[in-house]
Amino acid sequence: MFAMSTLLIVHHTPSPTMQAMLEAVLSGARDDAIEGVTVEVRPALAATAIDVLAADAYLLGTPANIGYMSGALKHFFDQVFYPVLEATVGRPYALYVHGGSDTTGAVRAVEIIATGLRWRKLREPVTVTGTLDPPAREACWELGAMVAASLLE
Repeated sequence: MFAMSTLLIVHHTPSPTMQAMLEAVLSGARDDAIEGVTVEVRPALAATAIDVLAADAYLLGTPANIGYMSGALKHFFDQVFYPVLEATVGRPYALYVHGGSDTTGAVRAVEIIATGLRWRKLREPVTVTGTLDPPAREACWELGAMVAASLLE
């Protein structure tokens, strides 16, 4: 019997585009070929330090709002930062972001906090501006699958 690994997806999904990105990420993370990984999904305003401590990796999703991550994702980080700081050092994370025209500030803000937590970035974020076209949807699916599969190693 092997131990299951847990992927925690923390997201703020206020728009149809963010919902489509979340669904694609979930589809990849829950692909039938990836066995032994439990996928937990929490809205950013509901995710807790207990959720973070129980997970082996994190996948974060946020819109870019006024050049920054969503207030909901910032609230998540504000709530969990100190309670999880020492216990989660080195854990892997990845990020997806949607913006109307620019995602740079949101990506930078999340990466600064993740660096403070000493989490390990698995790959560059998936960023989408404007509409979610098929290649962007596929990139979200691949992100979910890659992060989940990374827990099999």
